[in-house]
Amino acid sequence: MSETTTPQQLERDLHVARHHGRWLSDEERLELEREESERLQNEEQQKQLRTKLTVLAGVCVLLPPMWPLALGLTLYLLFPRTMTRVGFAAGAFIVTGAIVGAGLLIALIAWLFTVLL
Repeated sequence: MSETTTPQQLERDLHVARHHGRWLSDEERLELEREESERLQNEEQQKQLRTKLTVLAGVCVLLPPMWPLALGLTLYLLFPRTMTRVGFAAGAFIVTGAIVGAGLLIALIAWLFTVLL
């Protein structure tokens, strides 16, 4: 134990040891602290993103041509996981439709060349 250990640090270490059922090694303790700091950082980033999207949705509500975007942002803010899946599915559908449409257009052009020549 180092001289810089405070009573608060000892209490926190005791609480962690009781929670895990044993004393943690220094590496395990550092890993837990790193995971906790990453979790807190991710939560803060999510909070900032939600705040920005909420402000953007509010601005979009004030402008009538932007109402569809406001609806989409509102749905995303209310149901983030579901709307992410819906967005991926819609994107896949659009890409597939574009590929099929391009193929049909090429086939139509080839057919027109055979008819005209």
